[in-house]
Amino acid sequence: MRHAKKRLQLGRFTSWHDATIKSLAKNVILCQSIKTTLHRAKASRQMIEHLITLGKKNTLFGRRQAQKILGEHKVVNLLFNEIAPRFSNRSSGFTRIIGMGKRRGDDAEMVIFELTEIKKKEVRPVKHAKEAKPQDTHGQTEEKTVEGVKPVLKPVIKEQPAKGKKPQTKFLGGIRSIFKKKSDSL
Repeated sequence: MRHAKKRLQLGRFTSWHDATIKSLAKNVILCQSIKTTLHRAKASRQMIEHLITLGKKNTLFGRRQAQKILGEHKVVNLLFNEIAPRFSNRSSGFTRIIGMGKRRGDDAEMVIFELTEIKKKEVRPVKHAKEAKPQDTHGQTEEKTVEGVKPVLKPVIKEQPAKGKKPQTKFLGGIRSIFKKKSDSL
C-alpha cells in the first residue's frame, strides 16, 4: 500500500519525473515566467519554494544544496544574488499560477507559472536605420545640406504594381485549401 506517498507522477518514471521538475525549476529561475501545463507547475512549485527559501538563508550549505538540484553555478548565483533578496519580506508564496485555457492538441490545461516578484526588464528605445526625408510639395525630396553647398532636388519615383501578376500566397495555404473539410474550424 502507498500510504502517505502522494505526489504528482506526471506519467513518468522516477528519474524522468525528477529531471522534469528540476528542468522546470531551473527555467523559472532563469526566465522568471514560463508557460507549462497545470500539473507540471503544481509538481515543480514545491521545489522552487524550497530553492528560494535556501537562497534567503544564504549559507554555504544552502548553496551546496541548490547546486545539487540546479547543477549550474550561474543559475545558483542568480538565485542567491538577485532572486532570493527580492523575497526577503515574504515567508512563502514565491510563485503564482495563472490559467490560460486548454491546449488545442490534447486539451491539457495550460498556465503561466511565474515568480510573484518579477524584475522588470529595461525597455530600450528602438533605433531606426534611416529617418524619413521631408517631401516637397512638387513630389521631390530634399537631401541634407552641407554648409556652402546647394541642396539637390531629386524626383520621387513610386513603384507601380505589375499588371496581370497575382500576389504571392503561402505554399502551405494553397495545399491546406485542397484538403480542407467542411467540419474543420481552420
